[in-house]
Amino acid sequence: MQEIVGESLARRLVDWGVDTVFGLPGDGINGLMEGFRRQREKLTFVLVHHEEAAAFMATGYAKATGRLGVCAATSGPGAIHLLNGLYDAKLDHTPVLAITGMQETSVLGSHYQQEVHTPLLYHDVADYNLMVTNPQQVPGVVDIAVRNALAKRTVSHLSFPNDVQVAAAGADPYRHVSPGEPPMSSPVLSQPTVPAAQDDLARAAEVLNAGRKVAMLVGIGARGARDEVLAVAEKLASPVVKTLPGKMVVPDDHPLTTGGLGLLGTRPSEELMEECDTLLMVGTSFPYGKYLPSPGQARVVQIDVDASLVGLRLPVDAAVTADARLALRQLLPMLQAHSDRSFLEKYQRARDTWRAEMVSLQDPSRHPVAPQYLMSCVDAAASSDAILTCDSGTIATWAARHWTIRGDREFYLSGNLATMAPGLPYAIAMQRAYPGRQVIAFVGDGGFAMLMAEFLTAVRHELPIKVVINNNNSYGQILWEQIVLGYPEYAVRHRQPEADFAAWARACGGYGVKVTDPKALPGAVREALAHPGPALVDCDVNPDEPPMPGKVRYEQAQHFTEAFLRGQPHKVATLASVARDKINELRS
Repeated sequence: MQEIVGESLARRLVDWGVDTVFGLPGDGINGLMEGFRRQREKLTFVLVHHEEAAAFMATGYAKATGRLGVCAATSGPGAIHLLNGLYDAKLDHTPVLAITGMQETSVLGSHYQQEVHTPLLYHDVADYNLMVTNPQQVPGVVDIAVRNALAKRTVSHLSFPNDVQVAAAGADPYRHVSPGEPPMSSPVLSQPTVPAAQDDLARAAEVLNAGRKVAMLVGIGARGARDEVLAVAEKLASPVVKTLPGKMVVPDDHPLTTGGLGLLGTRPSEELMEECDTLLMVGTSFPYGKYLPSPGQARVVQIDVDASLVGLRLPVDAAVTADARLALRQLLPMLQAHSDRSFLEKYQRARDTWRAEMVSLQDPSRHPVAPQYLMSCVDAAASSDAILTCDSGTIATWAARHWTIRGDREFYLSGNLATMAPGLPYAIAMQRAYPGRQVIAFVGDGGFAMLMAEFLTAVRHELPIKVVINNNNSYGQILWEQIVLGYPEYAVRHRQPEADFAAWARACGGYGVKVTDPKALPGAVREALAHPGPALVDCDVNPDEPPMPGKVRYEQAQHFTEAFLRGQPHKVATLASVARDKINELRS
């Protein structure tokens, strides 16, 4: 059988170590699908129900494994649907290759059906972006696309017209001199371990050694450098603050960490940023400048493998462009041990108070169920190496504060894009990558409903993911954002009846249970986690539970009050929830 371009593409992906493609067929990629079919013994095609989910799966796969994620979609609407997931990959520096179809070259420019100029559409999202017009370009352009995605930790895109997909792999319609097939001597492109320059390290050490109140802020770029982060923090007597994507870098129960920073962070982390005189940023360009030290307050050292991300938020006194783990190892012997630990100890005490307050909110007696209690039940029952995926919204607050990183646990969400709906696709992709690990998607009813058909994908592919739905029958984060802006809520709560997603799970052939009674919740979570296949817990939670910032600012409190004075429709229930929370905190 003559090899076609679709098969040449599939074979080259296999050469690069790709074993999975997430996607949805269409008449715009039939030639590519035939190529995937011919390589099906080495390359698995995971059929999804929506292209956006395919892109999220490719992104989640790449985030969890560090390997290339690949997704495929047909021309026109299929290619358009990929974009949200691809922007998630781009903004979180994740290597993904998107493959799309295109109309036959003979009809391009003729307003043909579903004719969308995908290279132009993908101009912003894809670093390497090409429409293949000659079989001779394959596999060379595949190599270039893969190298760009892996080396730059970003998105590459290749679009194949229908006639090119089914052309003979060796054909040359333009009678050019054939470039030949590039050699495949090194199919796997690993991330380079970049050492730091000695002059940069010396300057960084000088700044850190001079500091009296040193704080560390670590992000996902420090993943894999846990021991080095803790060793440097111990020597500098520095509290370790974590970004939300970097939550897994340091265990939450370690005495050196005060937890997260930002709207979903902790009060001690925010307050120590207001007091520190020196800040060491490792593997993060933290985007929320208002939570960082004021300009001129602290001297800043920033370590990042990407020099373009240094100095984006604060003036930097010492910049180190290097792999985080290696740079910290090189820096450690150059640091002087800080004997004054009063700054650290002050915020350790504040952290202990904060943790007690968070535990008090995990109240099993409240009805409707407190979302903090739901997350605590998952946290208590999950394995020590569980992977938790999360959507954007109020559920990110509960996960940030009540999901405990310990052992080999991991945590993933859409970081910089902060889009809804990736939690379920992430879980499916990560379960595919790690079949022996427990993978839990903690999602809201809004995000789950967007891509809920993918639970059926998990059942059909026998991927034993666990889904826990924090069901408040509303777009909870948007509700509270409206209130904080000083407006009464509008168009953020769904009408009755409330959805029963557990029934959907059972209809798909999975395990599903609906929970409304807090007494039934621990057992329901344990049973779902113990189920051998895909399982779902749909828990109705208090829709009026506010995801309060770690430290309420004056303007936030003012706008909150103004919204109530203007006629907040659920003011009684909301005030009752806030009052219960404060009473529980005082009891702790």
